[in-house]
Amino acid sequence: MSATLDLATELVSRASITPEDAGCQPLLIERLEAIGFKIEKLRFGEVENFWARRGTEAPLFAFAGHTDVVPPGNLEKWDSDPFQPEVRNGLLFGRGAADMKGSIAAMLVACEAFVQENPDHKGSIAFLITSDEEGAAINGTLKVIETLETRNEKIDYCLVGEPSSSQQLGDTIKHGRRGSLHGFLTIHGKQGHIAYQHLAHNPLHAFAPILTQLCSEQWCSGNEHFPATSFQIYQLNHGSGAENIIPGEFEIRFNLRFSTALTPESIERRMREILDQGEFSYELEWKLSGHPFLTATGKLLDATVASIQEVTGKMPELSTAGGTSDGRFIAPTGAQVLELGPLNATIHQVNECVAVEDLESLSIIYQGILCRLLRPALP
Repeated sequence: MSATLDLATELVSRASITPEDAGCQPLLIERLEAIGFKIEKLRFGEVENFWARRGTEAPLFAFAGHTDVVPPGNLEKWDSDPFQPEVRNGLLFGRGAADMKGSIAAMLVACEAFVQENPDHKGSIAFLITSDEEGAAINGTLKVIETLETRNEKIDYCLVGEPSSSQQLGDTIKHGRRGSLHGFLTIHGKQGHIAYQHLAHNPLHAFAPILTQLCSEQWCSGNEHFPATSFQIYQLNHGSGAENIIPGEFEIRFNLRFSTALTPESIERRMREILDQGEFSYELEWKLSGHPFLTATGKLLDATVASIQEVTGKMPELSTAGGTSDGRFIAPTGAQVLELGPLNATIHQVNECVAVEDLESLSIIYQGILCRLLRPALP
């Protein structure tokens, strides 16, 4: 097996179901120390993280990734054990093969090759690795970045190994992500007997016209990089379980994926303006999962596009679609942040897999990015 496939296989074989690391990080640390990286282990709560850096000068280029994976689900539906990786028909099968142990393997092998060829490279290279991306995402990258910020250690360029590709490797670079804002809304009414509705106040009936307005509201029309903001309800609670009771409360949980045209403050302000039109009292709480970010131009984007074109011969598409990633914690520090990884067609699914050929090509692409940004100038 190749070095990239060999490492990816070893990582996939470790059942690192979030937030467990299952020994993945010690394996990576050993390899990074061997090529001159200084390691800082950062444990927060039950989460293992590490920050590895080679060099002390700017610019600082960081690979970011996670060793934790989502649970495999019903094992009987897998064609092979999700933690006993197998190569079949040119594909590496196993939980985490695409999201994102394959990317981590490609990153490390690319870095080993680059350092061997360029031991006196410009600037610094770093790895920010967590086991808390697929879970709560509280004690992982967020806390590592907070640690770096306290000592003013700034990342200039960050490449996140999330599976960004759609139809073929490198066809899509995620150069930004929408923000994510959760709302927890309780509408208060008055409980009563269903046959004596005049003595009760049904909160759902009172809220229905406002609900229609919220669902049809055009929060923003987006811009050249982001689609329009989306309001989506994902949970409703109404009723006591009894057939003859008008409930006294109606609970709604919703999410807004928002573009750079909005802020959490502007969304909250508009939400209350709409709610205040209703004939009911309410309570509203918020949880911000991440601000939107965008890397529209810059040296990292230029280097990434050029490296993809050199390997695949095609121009990648720039996209901000999809869910959140740990890039949302890194971009606010001022770093240029991109996401580039293998195909996302099977992530979080039964029989997750990645093409062996893509692992090799991805490592070459990563190495090309390092060369374009940090290779010493010729004398």
